[in-house]
Amino acid sequence: MTQHRKILLVDDDRALTEMLSELLQTEGYDCVIANNGTEALKKQRAEEPDLVILDVMMPGDDGIATLRKLRETSEVAVLMLTAMGEDDDRVLGLEAGADDYLAKPFVARELVLRIQAILRRLDVPAASNAQATIQAGPLTIEPAKERAQLDGISLPLTGAELRILESLAARPGEVVSREDLTRIALGRELTPYDRALDTHISHLRNKLGKASSAPVAIRSVRGAGYRVVID
Repeated sequence: MTQHRKILLVDDDRALTEMLSELLQTEGYDCVIANNGTEALKKQRAEEPDLVILDVMMPGDDGIATLRKLRETSEVAVLMLTAMGEDDDRVLGLEAGADDYLAKPFVARELVLRIQAILRRLDVPAASNAQATIQAGPLTIEPAKERAQLDGISLPLTGAELRILESLAARPGEVVSREDLTRIALGRELTPYDRALDTHISHLRNKLGKASSAPVAIRSVRGAGYRVVID
C-alpha cells in the first residue's frame, strides 16, 4: 500500500470529492480537497501535493484555465478528469500540461491504478541519478536534474514530454514503439484509441521548433512508433 503521498482533489462536486477522498485514504494517500480553481491554486502552493486530480468542468475558471495558471509556477503531476467522449477537453488538457487523463464515469479501481502509474513514474528520476547526460547533436538532456536544452536553450517540458524525449534521444535514429513510450511517459499500458502519447509528441514537436532552428525532429514511423532524427 502506498504511503505518505499527498493528492489534491479538485472538483466542484463536493459529494464526489468527499467520496474520492475516503476511497484514496483507504489506499494510503493523504487527500486535500478544493472545489474551484482559485482554491485549488492556493492549496497547491500551501500543501505541495504529489499529484493533482483536476476536473475539467467547473464554474468560474474551468480545469483547463486552472491548469494553465498552475503550470506558470509548478510542474506537479496532474491527472485530468474529462467527460466521456469529450476529445477536445482531453487534447486541451494535455496541451495545457496535464500528464494524463481519465474519462468519467470511471470505476474506483481504474482511478487507483492510474494514480499508481503516475506516482510510480515520478519515482523514476530519483532512481536514475547515476545516469549520464544524454547528448544527441545540439540536444542535451540531464535526467537526474530533469532538464533538457536545445542549442543551450532550456526547454519548458512537462514530465511526460521530458521522458519521451529522453527515451528517443538515448537511441537517435532508432524507432521506439508507442507501447514502450506510453509505459515510459505515462507509466501505464497503451489502450485502444488512446491519443495521449500522440498529443504529448505533438506538443513536444512544437516546443522543439520554437526553441531553436537546430535540426532535431521527432518522426513517426507508421505502424511502428517514433524516432528522433538529427539532420
